[in-house]
Amino acid sequence: MNRRFHKPMAVLASVAGLGSVIAAGVPVWASAKPFSSSHKTVVVAPNSPDSKTTTPIKHLVVIFQENVSFDHYFGTYPKAANPAGEPKFTAAPNTPSVNGLNGPLLTNNPNGVNPQRLDRSQAVTADMDHGYTDEQKAYDGGLVDQFVKEGGRGQSLVMDYYDGNTVTAMWNYAQHGALNDNSFGTVFGPSTPGALNLISGQTHGALMYSDNVDKNGTLIPNASVSGEVGNGTVYGDPDPYYDKTSKGKTVAMTGTNVGDLLNKKGITWGWFEGGFHNASEQHKNIAGGASTDYIPHHEPFQYYKSTANPEHLPPSSAKAIGHTDQANHQYDLTDFWTAADSGNLPAVSFLKAPAYQDGHAGYSDPLDEQTFLVNTINHLQQLPTWSSTAVVICYDDSDGWYDHVMPPIVNPSNDPNADALDGQGKAGTPKSGAYLDRLGYGPRLPLLVISPYAKKNYVDSTLTDQSSVLRFIEDNWNLGRIGDQSFDAIAGTLDNMFDFSQKPDTKPLFLNPSTGEPESKKDAEAQVASYLKALYADAGVPLPKH
Repeated sequence: MNRRFHKPMAVLASVAGLGSVIAAGVPVWASAKPFSSSHKTVVVAPNSPDSKTTTPIKHLVVIFQENVSFDHYFGTYPKAANPAGEPKFTAAPNTPSVNGLNGPLLTNNPNGVNPQRLDRSQAVTADMDHGYTDEQKAYDGGLVDQFVKEGGRGQSLVMDYYDGNTVTAMWNYAQHGALNDNSFGTVFGPSTPGALNLISGQTHGALMYSDNVDKNGTLIPNASVSGEVGNGTVYGDPDPYYDKTSKGKTVAMTGTNVGDLLNKKGITWGWFEGGFHNASEQHKNIAGGASTDYIPHHEPFQYYKSTANPEHLPPSSAKAIGHTDQANHQYDLTDFWTAADSGNLPAVSFLKAPAYQDGHAGYSDPLDEQTFLVNTINHLQQLPTWSSTAVVICYDDSDGWYDHVMPPIVNPSNDPNADALDGQGKAGTPKSGAYLDRLGYGPRLPLLVISPYAKKNYVDSTLTDQSSVLRFIEDNWNLGRIGDQSFDAIAGTLDNMFDFSQKPDTKPLFLNPSTGEPESKKDAEAQVASYLKALYADAGVPLPKH
């Protein structure tokens, strides 16, 4: 099917009011392979250990999007052009400014090309260059003046930005919650390093195989592939070994991730990704370009044997979602809503949009991304658990899009084959025994928190990175640290984006998924019902009865 989730659809009586509790049923996936694994179903009292948190946040939902620099989405925040025919954005009084694009950066930029505003008709663009080495070259040792040559492959498009008339929902969420303007990718490079840093703060410990586990891929000793893996570190986008859909040479990660820590404490969690149940499913973006929903190298837990679900097995029951069973905490997006709507929202949930809605230039765009974000947050705000929920919107990498802030280098590297921040092989002097090819921090990325406890219309400038989300999970549920040079040990806190002394503001902000502008609760509920109906149908999963 090539349904477009953001197109208007008839709302059937059978799916009306999906914000209410859905009775727990057991979806049937007739095509699932028989399960043969050491993982056994463990069903405990829902979220019994999850209540032991250091903050009032009992449910964290991390929406992990793709390939956006801070300046690309928020460079002129909170000032939008507001031309006729586009959604309007007007900032609330006393809205704080950000470290964005202004003055000489817009009129006499050191890259030789001035950033230009992109409008909604330009939402679908080409992909930029976001390789580990080329991103370093774009920053040119701190001069930040080689983005057209290195990030844009000669295209001035790499300098350009959207404002609140295109990324309208994002700007409205910043008004309603907290925005960080000093948050960075943990390291330079593309999607996989960002995803691994989100869950482990670690890209070292990579073992390369000739193929995936289903095809009996064999270990390639001391493998090094330019642009992908070097010195035992992932800095490119190889597919995960423990995934039947992976292609070519694959990588397995050793070490520990946050799923291991959560399992040790018996805390419910899951990674929920579009297309996981139906890995061949495709959708078209607003320009008509088709892409496969599920992308293996966007699923970080599939790199680790302890947390992988190689056969994409479904959960053994609706009640088992979030617990350890044959699905092993790796799920489809439909499983998230099955759990959430039955009163079984996991304590920690990572959400990954189907590819056409994840924001990645080339096959996705900010308007399709907005549809996913708004429907997701609109529905979360309708749940009884909203009063103790926090949503974090963050990104895997910058795509190479221009950002004027030179990242602070907290972890040097000097691999002559990969590092080039200050010239070939030069990116500072690493400490003795430090793992190479983990140069960081990388480019600046958007980071938002939406929650009843989030500070409202607040800009936080605390130095953070992708592993700051990991650290918040570790601290909130008393998990301890990853160890082994994980960036979690030095990660800045997200706490400054919250006010836990206040009475939680549970008044929802419902937005229109197409325009990003505020809309009524009734209209939001209808949009969500249509979205879920299409989501379940495309996954080949029966819509749970309520």
